Amino acid sequence: MGDMTTWRTKIAVCLFGASLFVAAATGQTPDDDEIVRVETDLVTVEALVTDANGNIANNLRPEDFKLYEDGVAMPLSFFSVAQRARQPRPVAVVFALDVSGSVTAEELTQMRRAVNAFTARLAGPGSLFAVLSFGTQVKTVQSLTGDGAKMEKSLGKLAADPNGLSTHAYDAVDDAIRLLTRKAPRTRERHLLKRAVIVVTDGFPVGDTIAPATVIERANAADTSVYTVILPSYSRLLASKERQPLPTPLDVSGLAEKTGGASLYANAADYEPLFRALAEEVASTYVLSFYPTAEKRRDGAFHTLRVEVPRGYFARQSRPGYQALGGKRKQP
Repeated sequence: MGDMTTWRTKIAVCLFGASLFVAAATGQTPDDDEIVRVETDLVTVEALVTDANGNIANNLRPEDFKLYEDGVAMPLSFFSVAQRARQPRPVAVVFALDVSGSVTAEELTQMRRAVNAFTARLAGPGSLFAVLSFGTQVKTVQSLTGDGAKMEKSLGKLAADPNGLSTHAYDAVDDAIRLLTRKAPRTRERHLLKRAVIVVTDGFPVGDTIAPATVIERANAADTSVYTVILPSYSRLLASKERQPLPTPLDVSGLAEKTGGASLYANAADYEPLFRALAEEVASTYVLSFYPTAEKRRDGAFHTLRVEVPRGYFARQSRPGYQALGGKRKQP
């Protein structure tokens, strides 16, 4: 896929029945067992929708959405609901866990428990999880697996980096995106998989070999959202009881915001409630796709995307636009 942000398929892509609405001339939804095969170029964007109280909205229909390309409304070709029969969307999630010297032993223990709580919430047919650790180097602790016992065993081996002089957070995210691109299937259990990277760190990337902007571009190209969870060791340094923590370098880079993820602070002693709520959010995005016009598919330009939802709801979309084939990536 490289750095192309169009989901370009030159093989048959399977878009499954009840989990996908086909916005064709008939306006009909395929039967549960029907498989719609498409061999074409699609542009896809994901959106998390919340109401005025911040609650996740899982019951919206295709007609509740409008998708704009360069300010022009586009007809939806495909629409995937956030949940099907009250079952969360299957996910492919890579956890990138900071084990550098600035992370405390207690934080490492809480990390293990919180990741186990997350995977337990989304465990089931179709979901896959992996773990990377990072400090001076990025290491694979557990490759993608649906086996909860393997995940728990791997997390039990998580240990602090004895050197601990660097914190290669962006390099870890980049490796996680590559892992998802190469190893995670696009569809499973009649759903498009939600791809996500969850970075748990103290918020101070040091020594990275890759630029934040490149990581964001690659995340957009791979339809991957990045979520950052900042550990209490950072919050204690830069916050008092009277004010919110200062933005971390990860916040300033826009890593979460520009990929449809979120930046969170693990201020409480127990991270598990935060991770359970994050699990629900990760699995609750809608998928909207459309066919760009023939001239825009190959013009080499960057085209903006905007998702619009009914009044009283708010949408957080996975990317600001897509790069058409035929040209070098340009920032919007």
